[in-house]
Amino acid sequence: MESLVLKEKGYLEVDVDPTLDLFAEISKLKKEKNAIVLAHYYQDADIQDIADYIGDSLGLSQEAAKTNADIIVFAGVHFMAETAKILSPQKKVLLPDLRAGCSLADSCPADRFEEFIKQHPDHVVISYVNCSAEVKALTDIVVTSSNAEKIVNSVPKDKKIIFAPDKNLGAYIIKKTGRQMVLWNGTCMVHEIFSLEKIIKIKEKNLGAKLIAHPECDNSILEQADFIGSTTALLNFTIKSPDKEFIVATETGILHQMEKASPDKIFIPAPPTNNCACNDCPHMKLNTLEKLYVCLKYEQPEIIMPVELMNKARKSITRMLELSN
Repeated sequence: MESLVLKEKGYLEVDVDPTLDLFAEISKLKKEKNAIVLAHYYQDADIQDIADYIGDSLGLSQEAAKTNADIIVFAGVHFMAETAKILSPQKKVLLPDLRAGCSLADSCPADRFEEFIKQHPDHVVISYVNCSAEVKALTDIVVTSSNAEKIVNSVPKDKKIIFAPDKNLGAYIIKKTGRQMVLWNGTCMVHEIFSLEKIIKIKEKNLGAKLIAHPECDNSILEQADFIGSTTALLNFTIKSPDKEFIVATETGILHQMEKASPDKIFIPAPPTNNCACNDCPHMKLNTLEKLYVCLKYEQPEIIMPVELMNKARKSITRMLELSN
């Protein structure tokens, strides 16, 4: 019955006592099972607060590779949990909701990407970590927004490069490095729909507010930004900056850490082109504290992958970690 529900819904549907202290129960289960909770900055505040480690894709990959835990509960999206499993195949890796996918990863199907690579022979294939394990298996080096510039610069100048799947990040790295790269035409739904017009109006109302943006944003946003960087870089910038107001053009989950680190500062989520006041990732937000508790208690849903696929994909991730040190 449980496996049937899991297959249909993507998570275990279990009645949880509403009076249960989920923070205390999750903490107890972590100790009993030697489990660790890794959470991305874009998760809900409650999940961030119960996590053992909070970070961006690079930090989470590094943590997954070195943890001594027997169980990794990955509060993030599917490709992140896959990466953790690839780096720690001997460990049990759990994802609270298997439906937590990624629009960017979905924009690059492995079969189409393989054909794309064949059309551009003799190219070094660099893929942003926001892609499936199958795409990682076709890749020479994986990158994150934290290390993409450094890794692209490490490729010999006489080598041609394919960069996938995010065309906005790729275009930004071309500007930063001066390297010409063939770009796959993919984007992130969260970072693609920020409204420049609305952001400009917010800046006019909040004179002195600094616009900080993730490089997955459209170039029109990046051109107006006072600072561009990975999620961790954005957080560190707000901590170190003497400025007091920031318009944040990335997923709103990071505001929780920004507000905790700098309670005296004001953080304004950059609005999208639709009628919402802020821009949330619907995939990230599928994970909840209750699902995390059920997932850890019953040790489902579990990330299961073919050994051959993991071995192929691991090479590109390991190369990234080596070049990031």
